[in-house]
Amino acid sequence: MEEDTKPILVPVGGDESNYGIMNIQFNPEDYKCKRPFHVEPTNIVSVNDDMQRVTDEASAMNKRIHYYSRLTSPADRALIAPDHVLPAPDEIYVYSPLGTAFKVDSCTDGYGKNSSLVTIFMIWNTMMGTSILSIPWGIKQAGFTSGIILILLMGILTLYCCYRVVKSRQMIPLTDTSNWEFPDVCKYYFGSFGQWSSLLFSMVSLVGAMVVYWVLMSNFLFNTGKFIYNFVHDINVTDIVPGTNGSNKVICPSAASDHPPQNRTVMFSSGNRTGFELFEEWWDKSKTVPFYLIAVLLPLLNLKSPSFFAKFNVLGTVSVVYLVFLVTVKAAHLGIHLEFNWFTENEFFVPEFRILFPQLTGVLTLAFFIHNCVITLLQNNKNQENNVRDLSIAYFLVGLTYLYVGVIIFASFPSPPLSKECIEQNFLDNFPSDDIMSFVARIFLLFQMMTVYPLLGYLARVQLLRQFFGNAYPSLFHVLVLNLAIVGAGVAMARFYPNIGGIIRYSGATCGLAFVFMYPSLIYMISLHRAGQLTWPALIIHIFIILLGLANLIAQFLL
Repeated sequence: MEEDTKPILVPVGGDESNYGIMNIQFNPEDYKCKRPFHVEPTNIVSVNDDMQRVTDEASAMNKRIHYYSRLTSPADRALIAPDHVLPAPDEIYVYSPLGTAFKVDSCTDGYGKNSSLVTIFMIWNTMMGTSILSIPWGIKQAGFTSGIILILLMGILTLYCCYRVVKSRQMIPLTDTSNWEFPDVCKYYFGSFGQWSSLLFSMVSLVGAMVVYWVLMSNFLFNTGKFIYNFVHDINVTDIVPGTNGSNKVICPSAASDHPPQNRTVMFSSGNRTGFELFEEWWDKSKTVPFYLIAVLLPLLNLKSPSFFAKFNVLGTVSVVYLVFLVTVKAAHLGIHLEFNWFTENEFFVPEFRILFPQLTGVLTLAFFIHNCVITLLQNNKNQENNVRDLSIAYFLVGLTYLYVGVIIFASFPSPPLSKECIEQNFLDNFPSDDIMSFVARIFLLFQMMTVYPLLGYLARVQLLRQFFGNAYPSLFHVLVLNLAIVGAGVAMARFYPNIGGIIRYSGATCGLAFVFMYPSLIYMISLHRAGQLTWPALIIHIFIILLGLANLIAQFLL
C-alpha cells in the first residue's frame, strides 16, 4: 500500500509545494517500474506559457496505463510495457495530473545519456573561467617553483574534497537522495544552519564571479574601443609605460603607477588632437566605461528566463582554446627567460619561493571550484560507475591547462628588459591595446562574458529570491532591486578596485572554506561517526583539511 501512494513525479529538493517544469524529474530507481507516459503529438492541443495541454483522450489513456501498473507489485514486471513498444527518448513526455505534458530531454535507462567523454568535457568547460587570466600573476606572487607545486597540490586537494561531495549522498541511510544537491545534504546534516550558510557562500561565489566579470568586461570594452577608434581615425599612439620594442611588444603597466596607463597616451601622427583628447576623456577604463555597460547588461538581467544566452556556452571553450593558442604563439616569438634564484630577489627575477604564496592558493581555490554543481553534472553521466574516474580526468585536464598557461606566460615574459614583477593580474594587460592577437582575445572574452553574465544573475536571483519569497520572479521591483545591488557592486569595484586577482582570491577563499574544505570534511566525519567507523587517522586528516581552508582565508587578509 505504501508503494501505491508513492508519487510518480518527484520534486527536486523535496519541496512538494513547488511543482514546475524545472523541478519535475524522474526517480532513476523507479524508472523501470513507472514508465513515462507517451503523448502523441496530435493529442497536444495547445502551448501556453511553456505548458503543453493534452486532450481528454490522452488523459484517459494515461489513467488506464497507471491502473494496470497498480494491479501487481512493482517488482512484478508482468504488466509493464516492454522496451520495444516504448517511444524513442526524444518523444517521451511526462504526464501531469494538472493536464499538462512536459518534454523529457534526458531520461534513459539510467541517470543520463552523456558519455564519459562529454561528461569530462562539461566539467572542464564549467571549471575553466576567468581565473586562468590570473594564474601567471599567482605564480609570480608565489615564485616559479612553489607556484607549480601549489597548482599540483591544490588540484589534488580540491579533487579529493570534490570526491567527498560526490559520495556524500550515498552515506545517508534509509533516505532517497537521488534528486538531492549538495545544499540538500548540508541541510540534512546541519539543519537550517547548513541550508542558510550554503546559500550565503553560494551567493558569495556567484556575486564574486559577477564582480570579476564586470571588471574584466570594462577592461576588454575599453581596450577594444580604443583599438577601433585609433584604427578608424588612423592614429598611432604609444602607451607611456615601459615595454619592449619590436612587433611583439610587451608592456609593464604597473611600472607607470605615477602615470595611470589606462588612458595616458602620446599621439604621433595625423588626427584631430581635440577629438582624440575628447575621446580619452569620455572613454576611460575606470571612470566611464564601467557605467556604459549598465545600459546593456541591466535590462538583460531583468529578463525572466535567460535560456537564450545558454546557447552561447560554446564561446567559453573557444575563448580558452584561443588563449592557449595566443600563449603558445607569444612564447614562440618571445622565447624563454628564466633565472633560478631560490630565496633572493634581483632586478628582473623573483625568488622561487615567496611568502606571498597564499595569494595563489586563494586564486586556485576558485579556479578548481565546482563543488556546488558537480553532483548535477555527474548525474547526466550514462555510466555512473565511471564518475570518480571521469571527475579525476577532468581535474587533471584543468590543472594541465592552468599549468600550461601560467608556466608559459611566466617563462616567456621578457626579463630583461622587464622585471617579472610586471606580470599583471590579467595577463592580457601586458599586451598593448593595438596588439592584434590580444584584440581578438578581448573580443572573444567580452562577448562570452556578456552572454554568461545574465546566466549568473539568473542563478543568483533563483537562489536568493526563491529562498525568501518562494518565487524566482516575485515582481519586477524585487528583481530590479537585487540586480541594481549586484550591478552596483560590479561598477564600484571596476571604479575603485579593478584588481581581478584580489577579487578572485578573496571570493575563492571565502566560498572555498565552506564548499571545498569544511562541509565535505565535516559531513564525512559525521557520517563515519554515526556508522561507528570513524578512526583517528580519518579524524586528524579531515580536521587538518578544514584548518588549511581556514588558514587560506585568513592569509588573504594578511598578505
